[in-house]
Amino acid sequence: MRRGRARAVVLLVAALTAGCAGEPAGEPRWRSGSTPAAPSIAPTASPAPPADLTLAFAGDVHFTGRTLALLDRPETAFGKIRSTLSDADLTIVNLETAVTGRGTPEPKRFHFRAPDSAYAALRAAGVDAASVANNHALDYGRVGLLDTLDSAASAEYPIFGAGRDIDEAYAPWLTEVKGVRIAVLGMSQVGELSAQWKPTATRPGVAMAFDAARATAAVKAARAKADLVIVFMHWGVEGSSCPSGQMKTFAQRMSTAGADIVLGTHAHTLLTDGWLGSTYVHYGLGNFLWYGNSHSTDSGVLKLTVRGRKVVSNTFLPATVSGTGQPVLVSGAAKKTIENKLRTAARCTGLASRPS
Repeated sequence: MRRGRARAVVLLVAALTAGCAGEPAGEPRWRSGSTPAAPSIAPTASPAPPADLTLAFAGDVHFTGRTLALLDRPETAFGKIRSTLSDADLTIVNLETAVTGRGTPEPKRFHFRAPDSAYAALRAAGVDAASVANNHALDYGRVGLLDTLDSAASAEYPIFGAGRDIDEAYAPWLTEVKGVRIAVLGMSQVGELSAQWKPTATRPGVAMAFDAARATAAVKAARAKADLVIVFMHWGVEGSSCPSGQMKTFAQRMSTAGADIVLGTHAHTLLTDGWLGSTYVHYGLGNFLWYGNSHSTDSGVLKLTVRGRKVVSNTFLPATVSGTGQPVLVSGAAKKTIENKLRTAARCTGLASRPS
């Protein structure tokens, strides 16, 4: 703009000078002998392409039985798999326990709880946040859940999927990585005690998938706040490597509401993955750091590369739950055995092999 004004002044002076010299007005003489060039306009810079993010996800974690002793040294609790977890830009697991020393056991078969050093162990392993939307967060009642929330806040460790009331329970954990705004929600689709454990306006609890309207609204609200929306589920049939119809229906609901990634745990065995349109879905990550016998010792770490809202690469690194309860990556025949199981499991997902 300033260049245009300066040029107009030059033209006016030139015209006046030419008129005084006896030359016809309106016919200035250009000393350069050519028409002046138009002012150059700097090209508009193209927006930077979205950063590639590496995300890591793993299954159920708790510290009881044989894994409780691992908290004597929280910095080594996860063993050698720590390097696989910590080299991602963002790593998330399911914390399958109340973090409390108080409360009364709920009327159910299994009860898990851990000391607050569990958060130090997760942090030392490179786990950035954990879902507590599961069927063990209230094993020791609302007292135990409130202790879990309070101890996480004291440790400044992010957990999500439960809260002091319904708004907090369904609220996403919000973070930013490499300039990408990420929202992560946790929800449970396990029926056991779900009516008693669901949150209300005045009661703490776990975000439940059974409240479909609230779950959908939560994802839509997260979509408005974030570039990438992840829903971490607790769902499935224990021991089954195939997703149930209920899981498939809810995954589609989350995809329609705006989730970019939907994945989960609970079945104590590995399920597998694929796409619903452009939404990446993994139906089950199995046990990870586990206290004792279960349906399967198969485990692993899911690594995703995300560009913008798209999962552009998905890799599952097979592992096994060792005698100490720690997951250990496998190779050779053990790796091939797990990969063959996953290929079989893929037949019942109903998912596409690539996004559309």
